Amino acid sequence: MFHKEGQKIILITFFIVSALILGSQYAIEIPWLRLGIQLIAVVILILILQFFRNPTRRANKNFDEILAPVDGKVVVIEEVEETEFFKDKRKQVSIFMSPTNVHVTRYPASGSVKYSKYHPGKYLVAWHPKSSTENERTTVVIRTPKFGDILYRQIAGALARRIVNYAEEGDNVQQGEDAGFIKFGSRVDLFLPLDCAITVKLNQKVIGAETCIAAVVKRNEEGEITY
Repeated sequence: MFHKEGQKIILITFFIVSALILGSQYAIEIPWLRLGIQLIAVVILILILQFFRNPTRRANKNFDEILAPVDGKVVVIEEVEETEFFKDKRKQVSIFMSPTNVHVTRYPASGSVKYSKYHPGKYLVAWHPKSSTENERTTVVIRTPKFGDILYRQIAGALARRIVNYAEEGDNVQQGEDAGFIKFGSRVDLFLPLDCAITVKLNQKVIGAETCIAAVVKRNEEGEITY
């Protein structure tokens, strides 16, 4: 299954690859050169299909958990000052996506969209500390039943030159559903309440709509913290 954002480029690539294969078959007499061009064309098509794949994910919806919005690797876990919306301290968890990761963005929690804004900007490499505030990005805030307001931010990188965001203010959204797409590698930042429990570690690989990023802190009868 492929994401709808890739339908046009997949179709164009398919026709170009088909033309190269057919054209080289009749126009190039040197066998190794003809085969090489055909193999390169097929590899390019496979890479495009790989990039726009959209595996079916059915999240086990849970108000007590924040799920990963994207596939990738956790590169930041820290307490920061969030300056765009909350203007106070939050726990930040950042997930970096390589070009080989699934690039679908999914809602990390169920709730209502309170804020959704696009920001034009630079194209610093996605792991640059300033990319969260200076790169092209979209910011979405979801009001959730258990965590209150949470924020996630899609950030363009050096290669990602188009961010697609489906969230609109007033929408009621469901955890794990399609929230957008980032083309050709980037990152997503989550800004969460200070009193939640982060359940991932640095450099951990996560899967969108499956891996729990944070949980509501609970205590048992002995006063011990549980998730």
